[in-house]
Amino acid sequence: MTDVIQHKAYARIGLLGNPSDVYYGNTISISITNFWASVKLEPSEHLIVKPHHFHDLVEFDSLNHLVNRLETEGFYGGVRLLMAICKIFYKYCKNNLIDLHERNFTLSYDTNIPRQTGLSGSSAIVCAALNCMLDFYKIRHLVRVEERPNLILDAEKELGIVAGLQDRVAQVYGGVVFMDFGKTHMEKLGHGIYSPMDISLLPPLYLIYAENPSDSGKVHSTVRKRWLDGDDFIRSTMKEVANLAVEGRQVLLQKDYAKLASLMNHNFDLRRSMFGDDALGEMNLKMVEIAREVGAASKFTGSGGAVVAFCPAGPLQVELLQEACEKAGFIIQPVQVASSFLNDMDLGNSSST
Repeated sequence: MTDVIQHKAYARIGLLGNPSDVYYGNTISISITNFWASVKLEPSEHLIVKPHHFHDLVEFDSLNHLVNRLETEGFYGGVRLLMAICKIFYKYCKNNLIDLHERNFTLSYDTNIPRQTGLSGSSAIVCAALNCMLDFYKIRHLVRVEERPNLILDAEKELGIVAGLQDRVAQVYGGVVFMDFGKTHMEKLGHGIYSPMDISLLPPLYLIYAENPSDSGKVHSTVRKRWLDGDDFIRSTMKEVANLAVEGRQVLLQKDYAKLASLMNHNFDLRRSMFGDDALGEMNLKMVEIAREVGAASKFTGSGGAVVAFCPAGPLQVELLQEACEKAGFIIQPVQVASSFLNDMDLGNSSST
């Protein structure tokens, strides 16, 4: 009998660069252990996907309870994500002539990644589940590391979730990753070029978020359409944002943290010029502005809902930032960077690391 298999995937912070949805370009992202999603796979007679006792709630105290719950937590939990990756995984293996044994399993999950904070909670569940199945079927060596983010993304696309590869790459690789999503790579290889970086290159960073954030998913809509329509301003600005990641990679290698602060601020300013204040949302802007008021650099971790901040002036500035966040009702905590998740078996089938 196969042992119980359990994997975690962690929240993701976008440090520099542009989104990877359709924009090509570059980004530097960080996997952080502050928050995680965990999936457990247990051998069983039938294939079962277990609903979570909180996130997949279907029993309520009253109609009022149901409505309040939907307004704060949304309609969907993680069951649909687990089912989607099962389908994508099966079809991938079938299309690539990878034989799977016929034993069954039960999938269950847990997560503490705050909703709607741009910290990649959905993809973390899918990533953890994929890792469980790779080990259950003992085919980790047959699925190249570069292809795994695509499988995670395909599972989310199956559910109509609009997303890109950035988050999934960070969660597959772990640590700090520089990603090149240039059009040539994407069209020729079907994925970007992913280069892990030493986590010791990072200065202390801080995560700021709200307990009841606005929906981060609303931010992409107008800009994405304008990009696809060939809008010159959006195209040129998005290229400029992508170049910040290229420059940021060298800045980190040189540990030029004053320059890093400047790049982070410029990254947000360019994003603001594209999306506009209405799309970004008052609460999201307030988190950025609170950090800047004490001289800290700040930008969104993703599409909105949380901010990553850096205090180039040191401990006193950190104290001022903590006080300002607490006064405004925001949560702040030090970023805990995950180490790389890749092992010898993973590296053996990867050409990008």
